[in-house]
Amino acid sequence: MKYMGLDMGSKRIGIAVSDDFGWTAQPVATIHRKKKEDDFQKLMDLVDKYNITGIVVGLPKNMDGSIGKSAQRVLEFVELLKSNINIPVSLWDERMSTQAVTRTLIAADVRRDKRKKVVDKMAAAYILQGYLDFKEFQGDNV
Repeated sequence: MKYMGLDMGSKRIGIAVSDDFGWTAQPVATIHRKKKEDDFQKLMDLVDKYNITGIVVGLPKNMDGSIGKSAQRVLEFVELLKSNINIPVSLWDERMSTQAVTRTLIAADVRRDKRKKVVDKMAAAYILQGYLDFKEFQGDNV
C-alpha cells in the first residue's frame, strides 16, 4: 500500500507520502489553507498524483489524551474526507510531532526561515513514519 500522511494545522497542511512498499515516509508538500473545499481538492489531486491507497491523519490530542478544539477540527475534516473518498483513512496520535521535528531541524542548524517552510511537511513525514513503523511491528494488522 502507498500511504499519505497529513499534519493538519489551522493555517497549513503538511503532506508526506510513503514509498510503494509502505516502508518509508518522505515529505512532499505543504498546503496553505483557505477553504475546506479547496484544501480537500488539493489533497485529492495529490492522492491521484501519488496513487495513494491509504491516508493517515495526525490527531493532535491534548497531553492527557483528551480531545481538544484542534483535534475536534481534525475529526470533522476526517469525516468529510471519509465521506468523499474510497480509500481507508486512519488517525494517528501526533502529540509532540511538530516539536520533535523542530528540535531536529534546530539541531541540524537549519535557519528559522527555512524551518518554517519545511516543518509542516516534515511533521507529516514524522507522523506517517510512526504509523508505518507500528504497522510493520504489528505485522500489517493495523
